[in-house]
Amino acid sequence: MIQSMTGFGKATAELEKRKITVEVKSLNSKQLDLSVRIANLYKEHEMEIRNQLSRQLERGKVDFLIYIENIGNETSTQINQNLIEGYFNQIKDSANKLGIDTPVDWYPVLLRLPDVLKYEAQEVDEQEWVAVTKVIDEAITQLQAFRKQEGAMLDKLFEDKIANIASLLEEIEPYEMERVEKVKIRITEALQKIEDFDYDKNRFEQEMIYYIEKLDINEEKSRLSNHLKYFLETMKSGSGQGKKLGFIAQEIGREINTMGSKSNHADMQQIVVRMKDELEQIKEQVLNVL
Repeated sequence: MIQSMTGFGKATAELEKRKITVEVKSLNSKQLDLSVRIANLYKEHEMEIRNQLSRQLERGKVDFLIYIENIGNETSTQINQNLIEGYFNQIKDSANKLGIDTPVDWYPVLLRLPDVLKYEAQEVDEQEWVAVTKVIDEAITQLQAFRKQEGAMLDKLFEDKIANIASLLEEIEPYEMERVEKVKIRITEALQKIEDFDYDKNRFEQEMIYYIEKLDINEEKSRLSNHLKYFLETMKSGSGQGKKLGFIAQEIGREINTMGSKSNHADMQQIVVRMKDELEQIKEQVLNVL
């Protein structure tokens, strides 16, 4: 069954110190276009995440986001107690010597001084990263399920459109012999209107056969029928058929266009226009197929 490139997945997990949230969404794209935003804490694992996304999602414009929310009492920012006490004493001494007032509100002043706040680098242990990996897997699994659901809708749409084109192809048949007779009668009547015009009837028949053969669309009908069957077969074969389905749709369009240029019949041309309309809807949606 085919899959859509459109999808969304979200997963969360609460660890001892922090809450992990992973979001991943994808849209259609000719190639894999990855945009990865990761909390600084997990930056060292970025390549591992990119490889996993590339392996499992194959194609599409993919936006991946992982962010954390601290839920424990611990924080990576610490106040340097000794330094802030030293600043406090020095400011009081300087104020006494200079005869100026000390600050009314000490904290905003002291916290802005250099190195009062210490930032401790956090490390991710193996147990935590295993938990984060599970959250990433869950988000990707949700996205893949979404893709399959969208793919089922595309599958039904393609089957309906291909069936419509096949049905329209059958509608052309009654007009083929009628078209040939009309062409023959029109040319004969045009010749008869010319006064005192004589022509070789045998040669005329030969020219008519040549002319009618140029209008013959049996080959185009046969190729179009085969392309329609091949499109349906490709839909059912494995995954990642998007590009191939696009190529087959182009070949279907080529045969329809050739039939239109050869039709030389108003009713046939109307049918060809309807076939083009069905095909255009296929081409629009095949861009979303993985």
